[in-house]
Amino acid sequence: MEKATEIGIDEVTPILCQRSERKTVRLDRLEKIILAATKQSLKSYVPQLNPLTKLEDFIKKEATEHTQKMIAHCNDGEKIALKNAYQSPQNALILIGPEGDFSMEEVELAVENGFSTIGLGKERLRTETAGIVACHTVNLLN
Repeated sequence: MEKATEIGIDEVTPILCQRSERKTVRLDRLEKIILAATKQSLKSYVPQLNPLTKLEDFIKKEATEHTQKMIAHCNDGEKIALKNAYQSPQNALILIGPEGDFSMEEVELAVENGFSTIGLGKERLRTETAGIVACHTVNLLN
């Protein structure tokens, strides 16, 4: 949250996936982290923090609300590099999976709802690192 806020995200929604290790999120703690990072980085707005949402509900709700929707995952299959997939300057929504990555069913659900599958590089990244890489890449492309 801290690093993504400093980079300049607009909004974040923690999602609950099949392989999520944590089933709850302390939103009050995350709000404090976001506020502190906003002040430290001299941002003029505080990113919106949404409640923990089941992936299926999130995908169905967001399917029509964003210009460009992407899901980053480590599963086998065809993926486009984020730097080639992102069409700047557009609103981007990037799903980053939990500790055990998205299941194939979750990736298929996202694709069926208009998400493109992307990769964030050759390395396998931890969840928090993948989020930072995705945010930073979009920031650079803009």
